[in-house]
Amino acid sequence: MTQSTQAQVALVTGAAQGLGFHIASRLFAAGFRVVLTDVNGEAAKKAALSLDPEGINAIACELNIARKADFEAALQFAVTKFGALQVLVNNAAVTKATPVMDISPEEFNEVVNINLGGVFVGCQVFGKYMAEQGYGRIINMASLAGQNGGTSTGAHYAASKGGILTLTKVFAKELASKGVTVNAVAPGPIDSPMVTALVPEDRLPTLLGAIPVGRLGNADFIGDVVVQFARPEAYFTTGTTWDVNGGLFMR
Repeated sequence: MTQSTQAQVALVTGAAQGLGFHIASRLFAAGFRVVLTDVNGEAAKKAALSLDPEGINAIACELNIARKADFEAALQFAVTKFGALQVLVNNAAVTKATPVMDISPEEFNEVVNINLGGVFVGCQVFGKYMAEQGYGRIINMASLAGQNGGTSTGAHYAASKGGILTLTKVFAKELASKGVTVNAVAPGPIDSPMVTALVPEDRLPTLLGAIPVGRLGNADFIGDVVVQFARPEAYFTTGTTWDVNGGLFMR
């Protein structure tokens, strides 16, 4: 199936703020029509309107990634509004920094079920639709924490992100013959509200000192990486992880 970027529709989870909003804004700037979803529906609406005050090419939808029915409803919403959907960005996640020995089984299960379970269901629901259409691009937001065990994040967050790397390969194999690619992006510390919340100001110099390039990452660049994976020309790249971590983890 021949595709053009201008005709494509992308849905981003957790897009009301932070990295998710940067991803949505870069997709929008690249010519994609974008559905911004978030567990906070009102915040998603405000974010969409900030991109497109007319509400023509950027729209919002409430989506809780812990609920499969929400993914199904969001897919139907996007197809109803835009006629089709070609790109899914699984970005939404919960982050907790509880010390590993203090994490209860309930808290561990909650974080893993939301972060890893949400990516699984998103790939399953949207992957099936894309396979039926014969074309699709799925981009899963992993993390450096899933590769090195984490630094400022909790063990449950790191474990969930490590699982996302594996799920990306599983779905890439499953969907490759259907014209659907599945890739991951693994950012290190990004200049974002999440890092600000997890790293106290007095610890920031220590964090920067541990990063070989000596700076936090740029959220808009992460969005541009997602755009590259979302392009029709990315058909030959699937099951991969693009590291953006300032040299903290090298293969």
